[in-house]
Amino acid sequence: MKSENIQQSDVPYYSIGTLARMLEVSVHTLRMYEREKLIVTFKKESGHRLYSDSDVERIRCIRYAINEEKLSIAGIRKIYSLIPCWQIIGCPESDRNRCSAFKGHLQPCWSYNHKKNVCAKLDCRKCDVYNISSDCGKIKSSITGIGRTLIK
Repeated sequence: MKSENIQQSDVPYYSIGTLARMLEVSVHTLRMYEREKLIVTFKKESGHRLYSDSDVERIRCIRYAINEEKLSIAGIRKIYSLIPCWQIIGCPESDRNRCSAFKGHLQPCWSYNHKKNVCAKLDCRKCDVYNISSDCGKIKSSITGIGRTLIK
């Protein structure tokens, strides 16, 4: 897990409208990405969504996958689900046996309601697994990294 020190790129300060204008997408599109579990949005007590520079990069990666690589939302979710979260955070085997993210492969680990495991009390926005998914290159290396450990 990342330390509790928040990096400057993780500080949420863009409103949903500002982010939509920056990325030339609709507010509806950003809300859909949240509903589809591609992004975890920071919400103020008032319910207003805020986004960080890391979120900007994550959404650019998503937009690239959709527009240039012709991946569907379901395809992106599937790729996110393949990130070896258990390996990245050092999840004990006893927790893995009870973990829907470890057993499943249809949605990213941050979309599950974790109970009785190492992730239960963690903030997904601060998790290394979630943060890896904001960088298209790191997603690939994390997935291929698990393949190398399985081959040995």
